[in-house]
Amino acid sequence: MEEHIVSILDITPVTHDVRRFTIEKPAGYRFIPGQATDVAINKPRWKDQLRPFTFTALNDWDHLEFTIKSYDDHDGVTHQLGLLKPGDSLLIHDVWGAIHYEGEGVFIAGGAGITPFIAIFRQLHKEGKIGNNKLIFSNKTRQDIILEEEFRSMMGGNFINTLTDEAIPGYDHHLVDEVYLRDKVKDYRQHFYICGPDPMVVAVQAILKKLGGTSIVVEM
Repeated sequence: MEEHIVSILDITPVTHDVRRFTIEKPAGYRFIPGQATDVAINKPRWKDQLRPFTFTALNDWDHLEFTIKSYDDHDGVTHQLGLLKPGDSLLIHDVWGAIHYEGEGVFIAGGAGITPFIAIFRQLHKEGKIGNNKLIFSNKTRQDIILEEEFRSMMGGNFINTLTDEAIPGYDHHLVDEVYLRDKVKDYRQHFYICGPDPMVVAVQAILKKLGGTSIVVEM
């Protein structure tokens, strides 16, 4: 397994518990939007604690980027990442699978499950190919929405937000269940892309199959 030591160039907040990590890009390092790599913190206690993170940069950028949610209820990797500063280093490895764009359809994301879709939509937007793609994004509250303004700019009315724990004007207030999907999706012969917490992904996949969906791409 190839390993690269890369310096952190910048860390900026995205939401109250999500940060954007801008890091060095090794020479010749390439990926496809939606792909990921295993990342570790370059410190003695953490070098062997690999975690998968999706690239949120585009391949032709001169740096790499990860958009990472911190879980500070325990002393894990994402908590430790939140303590790092520019100049600290990470270990990154080979590029691997995750979600690949297969054509226009409906993207369904829960919370930090949006991350595989960020680079996909950035690439489509850059190429003028957003088309009729639709993004349904479920979060607990408005403050949890990752890159809300960027997605609104790219997708307009095809960026749909639903909040499960908060009812505010301009946002749906509903779980992504069968009732909700029947209301938001009329054509089940298109591609569906799902990423989020495992229980949500399993439930949404089952609902889509029940409703006639046949082309379902899942990342768990």
